Amino acid sequence: MPRAKTALFLMLAASSLATSGVAAQDGLEGEALLDDFLQNVRTMRGRFEQSLVDANDNVVESASGSFEIRRPGQLRWLYEQPYEQVLVADGLNVWSYDVDLAQVTVKPQAEVLSSTPALLLGGSERVLDDFTYGGGFEERGTDWVRLLPRDPDSNFDSVELGFNNGTLTRMIFEDNLDQTTLVAMHDVVLNEPFAAEHFRFVPPEDVDVVGKPLAPEDRKGGTK
Repeated sequence: MPRAKTALFLMLAASSLATSGVAAQDGLEGEALLDDFLQNVRTMRGRFEQSLVDANDNVVESASGSFEIRRPGQLRWLYEQPYEQVLVADGLNVWSYDVDLAQVTVKPQAEVLSSTPALLLGGSERVLDDFTYGGGFEERGTDWVRLLPRDPDSNFDSVELGFNNGTLTRMIFEDNLDQTTLVAMHDVVLNEPFAAEHFRFVPPEDVDVVGKPLAPEDRKGGTK
């Protein structure tokens, strides 16, 4: 990830972090941050700001909302601005509800989230099997860890995770079209209990449902 885009992300996120120089991060330190997150964070909730930046560092799309995660395999990603959309991964299916279109799309979770950055949020400790460690650095009080997908056919080139005081608060995804998705997470609360039913999605009445959800008996293998 070019430093210009990292700096742009910090500006977009309106970070109040103290200014400091960029310093290379010890490999063991970066991997320890990842291990701690994957092993000790069971649930996570907060608010997010998300921006899509093109190859010329122009912001072409922005969104904001809230998120809730119960690992492994369950999450709610609720877009509030600029339009309302609900994304729910229940451990078996991913449901996408576009409120304005009154349409729900459902797809198998393994098909949608396999080898994507979303697995780093909702997956188990085994998710790192899909990535290689690409190093890290410290900038403006944030410890950054870079990961590279092992799958050569992945639709993204890298993901960078930013930790403040050990808590994941920043994510940067660079895709193979040289576009960058920037996510800043605020008001993060860790390990607050969620019932499994909290991540159950029931399509509202009078909406179109595209796709057929898998049933529990259709499950093959465990959640990564």
